[in-house]
Amino acid sequence: MSVVTPSLSKDQQKKLMSLLGHVRLHLLYKASVHGFTAAAFHSRCDKQGPTVIVAYNAAGFVLGAYTSKDYTQSGEGIKDEEAFLYSISAGVNKPLRVANISGQCAFTDGATGPDYGALVFLREDQPVFESNPGTGFCFQPTAMHGGDLALTEFEVYRAERMGDLLAKPWRNIQWTAEKKQQLQKTIQGYHPDIKTVHQARVLLVGPVGAGKSSFFNSINSAFRGNMTCQAIAGTAGKSVTTQFRTYSITVGKGGGAIPLVLCDTMGLEEKADAGLDIEDIVNIYKGHIKERYQFSPCTPLQENAPGFKKHATLNDMIHCVVYVIDTCTISILTEQMLDKFAAIRRKTNQLGIPQILLMTKVDEACPLVAADLKNVYRSVYIQRKARELSESLGIPLSCVLPVKNYSEELELDLDTDILLFSAVEHMLNYADSFFENQVVEDQEVNNQLDLYRSSDYHRPDCNTVQQEQKFV
Repeated sequence: MSVVTPSLSKDQQKKLMSLLGHVRLHLLYKASVHGFTAAAFHSRCDKQGPTVIVAYNAAGFVLGAYTSKDYTQSGEGIKDEEAFLYSISAGVNKPLRVANISGQCAFTDGATGPDYGALVFLREDQPVFESNPGTGFCFQPTAMHGGDLALTEFEVYRAERMGDLLAKPWRNIQWTAEKKQQLQKTIQGYHPDIKTVHQARVLLVGPVGAGKSSFFNSINSAFRGNMTCQAIAGTAGKSVTTQFRTYSITVGKGGGAIPLVLCDTMGLEEKADAGLDIEDIVNIYKGHIKERYQFSPCTPLQENAPGFKKHATLNDMIHCVVYVIDTCTISILTEQMLDKFAAIRRKTNQLGIPQILLMTKVDEACPLVAADLKNVYRSVYIQRKARELSESLGIPLSCVLPVKNYSEELELDLDTDILLFSAVEHMLNYADSFFENQVVEDQEVNNQLDLYRSSDYHRPDCNTVQQEQKFV
């Protein structure tokens, strides 16, 4: 899944946001990628709620239109008291904002490119726009576009209202050094409920760029006490992780490992023949894929292949699955990606593996959280996104956890560590649920202590334990 990036500079975005208020922008359509055609515009922008057009010309102007109404190709004139045209130019500090003439329609909702009367974009499927000041909106052409009617780029963003802060957090969390120490101690002292299993194995699954590898690096940094980058992470359009990797987490430099193994995979992509294959995921669940196996998007691993581990034990299996999704992309997850998640969920449910969902990049998604991470459970926007994810993927809201990975920081942060440690604690709790739900077909083997519980007071003599039961 290639990444389509906005053309707005930080200064241009800041000026545009001064007109729009407290919203989050989601790029829906970029003409240089999707085509300078009305059909391409409507296929991506119809029925998207409030949107803002961002057009660029060679004279250095960024101009466009905002509407709070849907594009539906109804053929009717649409009235919108909130609609306005705007222009941003490099030499002017304050952007130009032009309100709709009272009583006139803001735009014509046709099958052509966006038609705001005074500004008509993508006329005859060409990278140009028409300027007709006085039709719905009044402005000076030189101030709006400098007389240059050719488009160098044309984008449309959904403008999603973010809301403010809740009076009370929707989850209670202690933001103290004592809480961090308590979480760290709990994690380090964890013991799987089945004594033949020494570590909980957690698989991270998510789209390309969601932050799976960055999550491991963040957890590892928090336990080590300084920034680390053991897992390769990046922002490329293709998956940076191409192998099956398992990572242990150490406490301090040269310290012991915590009882948790994080397993990283190739990222999910929309197309059926791209990204991680679902059959490979199932093989990972069952412990059949060896460390550093090189994934092939075209062909899942076959049983007779070198990377296939035929005899897998409970120690090799996955005990908890963690879906990782970038909070900034929740509203624009495609049907193809949601369908892929649904297929993975069905397979995971069939195997009885508990599942958690991590919402990453919460600070990038909400300015209120960026200003103070302790606002994460008071942010109306983050709560709304968590509920949206819960409904879209069929995962209980209690299993949806917002987190912030370390990305540009050079020093550790208490609040970030607390969110990260809280997520790890939930993973271990859910792994325990997996162990408790294990059904051993041969109860006699179970009675002979092939699997035995940590509540037992004595370990059996090694010579009396039968060969470890195999899970194939």
